[in-house]
Amino acid sequence: MDFEILIPTIRKLAIMAGEKIMEVYSANDFEIKVKSDESPVTEADETADAIISEGLRAAFPNVALVTEEQADSHIECGDTFLIVDPLDGTKEFINRRGDFTVNIAYVEDGIPKRGIVFAPARNRMFYTDVDGRSVEEIGIFDPNVIGVKKTISIAKADNSALLVVASKSHLTDETKKYIEKYRVSDFKSAGSSLKFCLVASGEADLYPRVGRTMEWDTAAGHAVLLGAGGEVVRYDDHTPLIYGKKDFANSFFVAHAPSVELKEP
Repeated sequence: MDFEILIPTIRKLAIMAGEKIMEVYSANDFEIKVKSDESPVTEADETADAIISEGLRAAFPNVALVTEEQADSHIECGDTFLIVDPLDGTKEFINRRGDFTVNIAYVEDGIPKRGIVFAPARNRMFYTDVDGRSVEEIGIFDPNVIGVKKTISIAKADNSALLVVASKSHLTDETKKYIEKYRVSDFKSAGSSLKFCLVASGEADLYPRVGRTMEWDTAAGHAVLLGAGGEVVRYDDHTPLIYGKKDFANSFFVAHAPSVELKEP
């Protein structure tokens, strides 16, 4: 993969998709449908998916593409592919809570090597640069003009006073019990893949997810966290979370700064 082409391409597509998402979000009303897995989908999901898919297929015709909105048509794609969640946090979008993101990632040998997470309603955008370092861009998010970039990195965790972030819409009892194993000084809830980015930027130390997720939910945020010096491991045995599984379903996981002393399940 030519990262000199990939990074500006996914940045531009994420911003273009975000603009269309915000058009729907700002409307007085929008249609909500239910997919076969009983999850909600809106016009914003479908429009963003079309923009991103068309752009990626044009730029990288020989790279396999996996997107949430076309999941029923996917076959096994090996361990190297592009993966997209055009609107992560649809429930946050529907309830107009703002914590939704556009996620695009490139996975190579089962590892998310590059990715972008754009939260248009929060005016925050995180991505890996050409060299794999994670940055937060600050500005007006022009598709064709890159704004000010700030390198981000994980914080040195204080294990006697951890900063924990967890899902706003999917906080399970199992996740709560796991968090209780730690000494927590501050707990915040957030939607979508922003949770990975809060750990990556040092605004949180630990993000556990003892609940169902799919690879398109996590790959971009995972890439951003890796590029900031963080880790994402399986909940059960603390081995790295790997991508390219047959059904694209993740195991439970823990995203964290390496200085966090992980607890057993």
